[in-house]
Amino acid sequence: MQLQTQMNRLTGGRLYYGWIVVIVTALALLIAAGARSAPGVFLLPMQQDLKLDRATLSGAVSLGLVMFGLGAPLSGFFIDRFGPRRVVLAGLALLGVSFIASASVHGLPGLYVWWGLLSGLGTGVVGGVLGATVANRWFVRQRGLVTGLFGAATSAGQLMFIPLLTALGTSLGWRTTSIVIGALGLALLLPVLLLLRDSPAELGLSPDGEEAISARPAAPRPTPGIMAAALRSRDFWLLCATFFVCGATSNGLIGTHFIAYCGENGLTPVYAAGMLALMGGFNFVGTLASGYFTDRVDPRGLLSLYYAFRGLSLMVLPLIPPGPALIFFAVLFGLDYIATVPPTTALVADRFGRANLGTVYGWVFCAHQVGAALAAWLGGVLRESLGTYGPSFIAAGVLAVAAALLSRAISRPVAQVAPV
Repeated sequence: MQLQTQMNRLTGGRLYYGWIVVIVTALALLIAAGARSAPGVFLLPMQQDLKLDRATLSGAVSLGLVMFGLGAPLSGFFIDRFGPRRVVLAGLALLGVSFIASASVHGLPGLYVWWGLLSGLGTGVVGGVLGATVANRWFVRQRGLVTGLFGAATSAGQLMFIPLLTALGTSLGWRTTSIVIGALGLALLLPVLLLLRDSPAELGLSPDGEEAISARPAAPRPTPGIMAAALRSRDFWLLCATFFVCGATSNGLIGTHFIAYCGENGLTPVYAAGMLALMGGFNFVGTLASGYFTDRVDPRGLLSLYYAFRGLSLMVLPLIPPGPALIFFAVLFGLDYIATVPPTTALVADRFGRANLGTVYGWVFCAHQVGAALAAWLGGVLRESLGTYGPSFIAAGVLAVAAALLSRAISRPVAQVAPV
């Protein structure tokens, strides 16, 4: 009660404390998203400094993406048992230490341990299911708004950090910039420790808006053995396959290799980072629009359209002359960058039940990151073998068109109307 009284004095008795939790959580998501964008920014400077080929460096980036994907279900497991605050503290500490330690890397073992394994796990623990957990624990009436704010924080991490990291990397070098990223992660430990709370009950509060729905039936519980049933379902594997392609064509290929591709075509790293930041801005717009249409249109049709559009844009990328014409690609690809997320989550919820969304979607998201990891690695291997990124972009375009066809094969059960 004494803590609650202090909090009331701090907020003047008017501001619901959940909004303070939202601010701290959004900062953590922003740092995690920004840190995860660093490998694509530092690919060329690290290659020149470490004297390693691009395929080797891409392997470390690939490992980081895999660990980022595995960090999501791992984070959810520990959050359910120990609460968000302890898990976020551990994730931020791991993120900070791994990035600071990576500044002293001079060979392959350290590169794969600090830059790949541990940095990927740290960013995955923080950026995986934290936002969804906080939104569901603290809010009922404005849960959708809070979830959207967390999505905006993730997009802002890319939008803000890519140009910033590029500028810092150019002036200070990638090693010093890695220390800056790690220091930001460690600096956030104190606000998380002091301000983040695991649930409203710790402060004697209820979730915002809970009274307004107290007369409604309780939410359904997760289905026992849901993953065993999902693994036997064709739809689960179709969702994993299409989301695998999403990760391969977005975070894996474009997110990791686009700056290097621009550099090979005579463009400065700052210009290339500006193109990625432009993608991040339109990514936010496209995802909001996709969420709006997902509530009104068959999500399978939206997925098919998104993947077909993405495939065609990747196929024409090698034909676009470097320079201002790339703005056209950045805008179009940005609108489609993560627009696949709302219809994919809707299909998971419709097919396997909304009470099981976190469990099943966590593993579908893992497939997304496996695709990203393979594309990040194979993109570097093909570049070293063929001397150009063109075949990688065309192959990714073909995969996206195949995903457009697979999306139509996903079944969507008709939602049952609950009795009044």
